[in-house]
Amino acid sequence: MKCYECASEGKDTDAVGICIVCGRGVCKEHLLHEETPVWEGNYPIELKPDVEHIKRIVCLPCHNSLKENCLFNEVC
Repeated sequence: MKCYECASEGKDTDAVGICIVCGRGVCKEHLLHEETPVWEGNYPIELKPDVEHIKRIVCLPCHNSLKENCLFNEVC
């Protein structure tokens, strides 16, 4: 699998992980390994703090979206 972000930039880089939010393959340069909110059920999504404090792989666009919407800071 190749990194989705690198492919959109015209590069050919192997993915080392998969984003827990969107499912895109990402390389080391385009991922963050951090605690993320946990969502339960169907839409509308209800985010809750991660009580187990498990670090998950998140791509940069998903991380930025969570930060932009203040969901990351309010929940975690």
